[in-house]
Amino acid sequence: MKKISILAFSLALLMAGCNSGGQATQGKNPGMEETSIEVKVQTVHIQSVVQEQIYTGTIAPYSKNTISSFQATMRIDQIMAEVGDYVREGQLLVKMEEANYLQAKLQIENLKVDYNRIEALYQSGGVSLQQLEQMKVQLEITQKTFDNLEKNTYLKSPVNGTVTMRNFDNGDLSGGQPILQVQQLNPLKITINIQEMYYPWVKPQMPATIRLDSYPDESFEGKVRLVSPVIDPVTHTFTVEIVVNNNNMKIRPGMFARVLFNFGTVDHVVAPDLAIIKQSGVNDRYVFVLNADQTVTYTKVTLGQRLGNEYEIVSGLNDGDQVVTAGISRLVNGTKVSVIP
Repeated sequence: MKKISILAFSLALLMAGCNSGGQATQGKNPGMEETSIEVKVQTVHIQSVVQEQIYTGTIAPYSKNTISSFQATMRIDQIMAEVGDYVREGQLLVKMEEANYLQAKLQIENLKVDYNRIEALYQSGGVSLQQLEQMKVQLEITQKTFDNLEKNTYLKSPVNGTVTMRNFDNGDLSGGQPILQVQQLNPLKITINIQEMYYPWVKPQMPATIRLDSYPDESFEGKVRLVSPVIDPVTHTFTVEIVVNNNNMKIRPGMFARVLFNFGTVDHVVAPDLAIIKQSGVNDRYVFVLNADQTVTYTKVTLGQRLGNEYEIVSGLNDGDQVVTAGISRLVNGTKVSVIP
């Protein structure tokens, strides 16, 4: 009987020890407590942002015309313009040797005499209508050939412009190169590429401001002349041609130009530049957005213009979002944070 009492007492002590140990393990281990990273945040808001965009390009002539004859081995009799000369549309610039032209001129004059004679015979019944019509066709074909030869013997300027190149001298045989080049320098043009997001806004005759490094204190007014009807699928841009008046002839082809467009204003979120993260290896931009449960979400954003120490955010953020501006280097998506002033 005494042995049974001792055994029961031992079991009771053992159970008490087990219960005590179980209560100890239910307590929190200070080393296992969840920690948070201290960060600073800033609330972003929608603002009206002036949509001024600057694009770069090179000044080019409005048109570039080569002066040459289709008769490649024809001798040049006289060149009547030098590089730098201003010439007018229709002005005679080059006279080729005239031997072929004079022979063709004599032929066309004789043919006209023959036609008039055949026409008179037809009126008196001496020849048939078919003979008259055959003679008329021959005269028309010869006339067209003569007119073409005349244009290629007496070379005229097709535009008002400036002679920018001369490759031959008087007496040379014209070869594969043009004899002269005439460029139209008033107006001039600039070709630029604009992001596709602005495609609905760009229209012909839209004004643009042109700035040149050669004249840093001046600006020149231009207008959109052509807008490409297609978007480049690789760059997601479209081509725009702008014309700029050059009445005082200060601007020259080859000058570097900046073209400024004002697309009006739009309402976009503006965020501090301290919040913007560049993804390594790509051109994507991200921010950490603070959630209601004090975690952060790694969020892709599309940037617009830089506005001092802030960026216009085209997409990715909403009005009132809080973005992390300090403590970013220790964060990953879903990190628990605590906000400090």
